[in-house]
Parts: sequence; structure tokens; C-alpha cells
Amino acid sequence: MQSSLLRPLSLLSKRTLATVAKPHGAATTKLYINGEFIESETDQWIPLHNPATNEIVTYVPQATPRELKEAEDVAKSAFKTWKKSTILSRQRIMFELQALIRQNMDVLASSIVTEQGKTFADAKGDVMRGLQVVEANCGIPTSLMGEKLPVSSGMDTYNFREPLGVTAGIAPFNFPAMIPLWMFPLSIACGNTMLLKPSERDPGATMILTKLAEEAGVPKGVLNVVHGGVDTVNFLCDAPSVRAISFVGSDIAGKHIYERGSKNGKRVQANLGAKNHGVILPDANKNHTLNQLVGAAFGAAGQRCMALSTVVFVGETNEWLPE
Repeated sequence: MQSSLLRPLSLLSKRTLATVAKPHGAATTKLYINGEFIESETDQWIPLHNPATNEIVTYVPQATPRELKEAEDVAKSAFKTWKKSTILSRQRIMFELQALIRQNMDVLASSIVTEQGKTFADAKGDVMRGLQVVEANCGIPTSLMGEKLPVSSGMDTYNFREPLGVTAGIAPFNFPAMIPLWMFPLSIACGNTMLLKPSERDPGATMILTKLAEEAGVPKGVLNVVHGGVDTVNFLCDAPSVRAISFVGSDIAGKHIYERGSKNGKRVQANLGAKNHGVILPDANKNHTLNQLVGAAFGAAGQRCMALSTVVFVGETNEWLPE
């Protein structure tokens, strides 16, 4: 078992950003544990650069083992009461959260522009796609309805949906708002608590969303945010209290998380890289199609799951290839 874990870990380690000593007085990204934004005690910091200017925006901490354990314990404790909250009270928080996200869309988009490098319009689209998930999540009472089926005289079967417990979310760098919004609103609306690890390359949007979640009424300990690289990922895969992990990102990291988390008895949802095909039929408009192919393949510098890597030209469209 050890040998099967060591190879993916070594590959994953190569993708980790180097840590440095933080200059005195430099801006830092905070941890969020038990409803408090706290300064990490770590001596390992990841410098985050503005991709347009190369200026350092902030230093992101590699959370210490003690801080990670504290976040786990807090989430475990908060679950004891949060799981007893009514579905309508959790739905109300989702209503408040979606309103706050809409009001702060420009603030979130500006953070994405600064840390991730998208254009402002593209960054607003990132936020909007996440907001749509939260809006859909406002219908959570319907999604959590159970079932009843009479199977025989005097015999019925019942199906109840119950929260799992502590969950973990591990998000990538390419959609700093959308993908965290795939994770924590759904988890906490179902009555779970969450440990969320945003990408160490652009955690700013997640920290703003965390503040908005607090304002929306998410109780202390229900949502906790931890930072770091491989060490933090491995902690979430190994933490005894974590019952399920949701991951979006690269093949190498995803396979490691899926294997390590599954071996520890956790439910693991791992959305990895994809092979996307564009199929061009003979009746396609040539200029329009070529423009769309360029955008689909190279938009966001190709750093998105739906980026085209393959085009299949059907019939007469084969004649476009020499051009």
C-alpha cells in the first residue's frame, strides 16, 4: 500500500509552489476557523503574484498541523448542532447568500482579476456561474425530500436523506469563485460542515465568499477555510472526521486524492481533466465555426475542463484543413 501512495505523492509534490519566509509587515491571507479570520503561525508562506505585474499581492500560509487539526475538531463539533437545524433555516441562509454574492459581484471579480489574471468580464462570468449554483441550491427542500413506498399489505419502505458529517472541498486555480460555490453551499445546505481548501494560487475570492457566508448567517464552525499545498491536501484525505471529499483539478492531483481518500474510507468525488471534442458537420458556417473553435480551445489559456483538444471534421469540412 505504501508504494502505491508514494509515487502519486511524489508527482503531486512537484506541482507544489515553493514556500518562502514572509517579509515583516507583508500582506497575508488568513485562515478561517470557528468563525474567525486568524493569522497562521506557520513559517512557510507561498507568495502570490499578480500575473499582470508580477507584484506580490499576498502571502498564503501552509497551515500548520495544529491549525489543520483545530479546523477539523471545530467542524466536527459544529456538526453536532448544525445537523439538527431545520431545512428551512438553511434555505434562508442560501437566499441571503445569493443576494450578497450578487451585490458584491464586482468585488469578487476584481479579486479574481488581480490574483488569477482573467479579464474583468470573464471574472464576472466566473462569479455568475457560481451564483447560479447557489440560486439553484435555494430549492434544497425539494432536493432533500425522502420517499415512501407501500410494498405489501401493512408494510411500507421509507427513504430518508441525512447529512454525512464533516466534508472537505479542494478547489483549483482556474475558477476561483465558481468551483468553491459548487462545494460549500451545497454541503452546508444539506446539514454538513465543511473544510474548504481554495487554490494557494488565488484564494482571495474564497475568502470574500467566506465573509459573505458569515454575513448570510452561517454559524461558527460550519464553514472553515484552510490553506496550503500537498500537506493540507493529505491532511484532508487522512483526517478521521472527514467523511467525504469533493475535488476539481488536474489528473495527477485528482488520482492521488481519490486513491488516498478512498483508502481511508471516504466518499471521494474527483473531477479531473477531460478530453473534449468539437464535431464539425458539413452545414456549419465556416467563419463562425473557426472563431468558436479558437475560443473553445484557447479561451482562459486553455485552463478549463471543457477546453477543446480535438476537432473532428465531418464530410466536406475536411476541405478546411489545408487552410
